[in-house]
Parts: sequence; structure tokens; C-alpha cells
Amino acid sequence: MHQTVTKPTNSTRRWSVLAIVVAAQFMFGVDAFIVNVAIPTIAVDLHATPAQIESVIAIYLIAYATLVVTGGRLGDIHGTRNVFLAGVLGFTATSLWCGLAQSGMELIVARLAQGATAALMVPQVLATLHLLFTDGQRNRAFAIYGIVLGLAGAAGFLLGGLLVTLDLAGTGWRAVFFVNVPCGLAIAGAAWRIMPSMPRRSGTKLDIKGSVTLFAGLLCLIGPLLLGHDVGWAPGLWALMAVGAAILAAFPRLEHAVARSGGMPLIDLTLLSDAAFLRGLGAVFFFFVANLSFYLVITLFMQRGLKIPPLTAGLSCMPLALAFVVASRHSGARAKHRGAKVLIEGCVLQIAGLAALALVVVDVDAPAPIALALTMGIFGYGQGLVMAPLSGVVLSTVKPVAAGSASGMYGTTAQIGNAAGVATIGAVFFAVETLQSARAGFLVSLALFAVFIMICVAFLSWMRPASARS
Repeated sequence: MHQTVTKPTNSTRRWSVLAIVVAAQFMFGVDAFIVNVAIPTIAVDLHATPAQIESVIAIYLIAYATLVVTGGRLGDIHGTRNVFLAGVLGFTATSLWCGLAQSGMELIVARLAQGATAALMVPQVLATLHLLFTDGQRNRAFAIYGIVLGLAGAAGFLLGGLLVTLDLAGTGWRAVFFVNVPCGLAIAGAAWRIMPSMPRRSGTKLDIKGSVTLFAGLLCLIGPLLLGHDVGWAPGLWALMAVGAAILAAFPRLEHAVARSGGMPLIDLTLLSDAAFLRGLGAVFFFFVANLSFYLVITLFMQRGLKIPPLTAGLSCMPLALAFVVASRHSGARAKHRGAKVLIEGCVLQIAGLAALALVVVDVDAPAPIALALTMGIFGYGQGLVMAPLSGVVLSTVKPVAAGSASGMYGTTAQIGNAAGVATIGAVFFAVETLQSARAGFLVSLALFAVFIMICVAFLSWMRPASARS
């Protein structure tokens, strides 16, 4: 049985709905960056270990990545509006829990729950835009969505440093989570009043086995990387990682079994035979391995190694975020004509920014924040050239009927890359910092970022037709 669809009665109301769902996306985007700025202060206040520091970020990404496709399916089953409201209210409640956490372990559990609720909220944003804007205003709506995504990073850096520095009512770092509470309640209230009901897709089923298996496999594979530093890389960790790898290797077979039994697999199985798409996912994974982990490492280096205050550290990242927004504005149009070549150029520019940043750190004992900011701007511009058109290039070979599933796989792969990067490069940074210094850990991390971006370039080149490479 289908749900009755209530369309917005006028154009003004439609744009109001756009404002509501984009505000939720903005809150989610800000949260990803605001925590990075606050993480050194959190570590000191909660006496968190290196493993717990990484886990605060990575567990959130793992929960989101493994459940975001499920969140999209739930929107199809129960209606986009209903699941969006549940996600916003859940995200608000878990943000409050994060702010009230009294230990590193409690914060990790709260972040796990926060990532799960984000996976309910975020898929409904694009679904709502897709359903409401079917006319000539569609490009404008998605342009606004893209700009908000870029601005969320800049806002996260600035707001994180500001809230930690102001120490509002003695809340300190906790304010970076508490800020979501009034915002989330306002978004939920507005959505309840004016967001229209959306159609449910008949026959849609939820692949619970697939969701649980994917989550378990990723947790077993990535979790030990988070714990390694604290337990001295005990042999049991490597065994657990092997179990995780085996679970993930068996995941496609499970999905085929679900399909044979008449169920609806978590992923569209036809995509597993699309070589160009799979190569594109390889590029996505390695690109995002060097994404959030970069912000974690630069924040730790500035605050722990150079003793730069949180607000100054946040402001130092602003040129990077703004350069990202500028590059994002025009990279999409260029990619339409030049395809993956534009992305490769962006990757090369990122590597140049990493090299410039390394030179500043090597040549100057205590580099000024402005010097770090300018070199990070190069990296941010290159990142913007890649990230904005990356999804379009990767999904270009996918048939329209599989577009929804392919988009879900893209988003899942991106967040898995983010989590894997935080776990692996974070572990390397802390290990080298313990043996030598934060400066040495930062330089080794920069080298790893460059390696992962070069692997991304290799996958992008592999995607391009032979005629385009010649």
C-alpha cells in the first residue's frame, strides 16, 4: 500500500523544504570537521588514549558507512519524511549524549550511535531533492546543496576552535556537540510542519543480514588498527583483522544468496561486473583515505606539536576550506568536458600542496600559522577539483536503473575510506610521535597521504578509455 503524497502547494514552500533538508546536511557536515578541531582538547580532558582519539572519529564513520544504504532503504519503505524526522531527532539526542560523555569509551559508544542516526537522516536529503525538484529549478537546487557541503567544512573549523576557546558556561569541548541540540530541534520542528509526505516504494525489503555482515566485517578489519597502539599490536589483533577480511570477502556471496532466496540485496549485484565502476570505487576509496585523516593529523600536529591554540588552529584551516569551495564551483563544468583528467590534475595539485607543507615544516622549527594556512590552501584547492566531480565521473558508466544502488555504494566506499584513513594514518602518526616527535609523525603522515593520492591517480587513469590515455 502506498502512502499518500502531499506535494508542496507553491514554489515558496518547496524552497523552504530545501532549506530544511540542506540545514540537516550542513549540521552533519559541520559535525565531521568540528570534532577534529576539538579532539586534542577532548583527549586531555577525558584522559583518552591514542586508540580512543582515533575511535571517536572512525567509529562514527564506520557506523555511518555501513548503515547509510540501509537508511536509504528505510526511507523507501517507511517514507522519506518519517525516516528524516527519526534521523534528525536521533542525531540530536546522540549529540547530547556525546556532550555529556564522562570517559573516552562512553564517547566512542555515543559516537557510534550518532553515526547510525546520521545514516537515517542524510540519505533522505538527496531523496527529497530528487522528488521535489523535477523541473528547470533542479540544477539550482543541487548547486545550493553543493555549496552548503563546501561551506560546512569552513564552518566546522571556525566553530570548533571558537567554541573550545570561548568555553561557554564552562562546557569546553562539550559545546561542539551541544550546538547540535537546538539546531536539530529547530530542523525537526520545521520539517514536522512543512515537509511533505513522500511516496513509499512498494516491494522494497531491508537486507538485515547484509547490513550486519558489512558492519561486522568492517569493524573487525578497521577496529584493530584503532587499538594497535594501545595494546602493542598483539597477535590477536592481526587474527581479528583476518576474520574481518574473510567476512568482507564472503559478503558478495551472501548478497547473491539473498537474491536467490527472493530478497533484496543491500547492493545491486549487476554493479559487481562493471569493471569501470569498480575501478572508480578504488579511486574513491584511496582519495578518501587521505581526506578526513589529513584534518585529524594537521590538527594534532598544530595543537600538540606546535602548541597552537584551538581557535588559531581552526582559523589556519579556513583558507583550505575556502579554496575547496572555490575549486568546487567550477570543477564540475570542466569535468563534463575533460572527465577523469581534471580529477588527476586535482590530485597532482594536492600532492604539490603536501610537498609545500612538508618543506615549511622541515625548514622552519616553529612555522607560523599563516605559512601553514597558505600551503594548506594549495591542498584544499586540489581537493575541491577532485571531490566535487568525482561522483559524476565514477557513476558515469552506471545504467540509470542502478543509479540509486551505485550512489549508495559510492557513499559507503567514501566513508569506509575516511574511517580506514583515520585508523591507519592516525596509528602511524601516534606511533612515530611516541618514538620521535609530533613533527616526525606529521612528515611521515604527509608522505603516506601522497602515496594514497598517487594510488587514486592510478585508478583514475585505469578508468579512462585507452584512446583518452594516449
